[in-house]
Amino acid sequence: MTKAMRMMEDSVGVCDGIIYVLDARCPASSYNGNLKKTFGSRPVLYVLNKCDLGDGDAENFVKAIRQKGAACIKLNAVNANSRRDIAGAIADLIAEKQQKSLSKGYNKIFRFMVCGVPNTGKSTVINLLSREKRAVTGDKAGVTRGKQWIRCDGFELLDTPGTMPPAFENQTFALRLAFVGSINDDILDLDDVALALLDSLAKKYGGRLAERYGICGGQPLEMLEAVCKRRGFVLRGGDFDYERGERAIIDDFRKGRLGGITLDDVSDLDGLEF
Repeated sequence: MTKAMRMMEDSVGVCDGIIYVLDARCPASSYNGNLKKTFGSRPVLYVLNKCDLGDGDAENFVKAIRQKGAACIKLNAVNANSRRDIAGAIADLIAEKQQKSLSKGYNKIFRFMVCGVPNTGKSTVINLLSREKRAVTGDKAGVTRGKQWIRCDGFELLDTPGTMPPAFENQTFALRLAFVGSINDDILDLDDVALALLDSLAKKYGGRLAERYGICGGQPLEMLEAVCKRRGFVLRGGDFDYERGERAIIDDFRKGRLGGITLDDVSDLDGLEF
């Protein structure tokens, strides 16, 4: 992360603006305040990506961020029809600078840095804007390793590695990032993540758990065992295959099989500077 931050600090000087990609399921949790310090006075467009995986609250988060004085849109970057929305928002972001450039007799190629925590879909946003698969994508943290410039219609985008804050002061936010896959699964305790996810979903989306797994309340471990029983995840000897159950729950959530789910509340944005 330190290397990625230094790379961004070295590159931001040639950028005219910033496209900051957040996960629409947890916009507050996926916000890294340390990045804003790097941007300086450059205009920032906040993009709430993966809004198709949320429960429909994305517009409320957009309004709250705009009330803080920042440009913000919601987006489903895997839908080609969304290109017009983000292209228009980018045009609005640089309209004044572009007009000044044209008045001086030259058509400037504007450059934007695309940033955010891992696995928010930064590369997918770039591919949407470039109309082809130019940036490497993947449904896990850490796919983008270095910077790469991508030429689009009239502007250039700099794809950057996902960057986390050096320390998590809010452990709830950290857990939510683990749920959505922004933290590499290889360094996490799968037991803790799956049980915490079940506990979180049971409080707000208990009906979804009942519909998918037949879970009707109980402690997280009891819910996990109910999933294993429902799916037939049983080892020789009759013990539950907890690991298969845990992976199934996490994967179902991340792929949207439990329906649209938003982990953050709009109030979680309080105190964050956009």
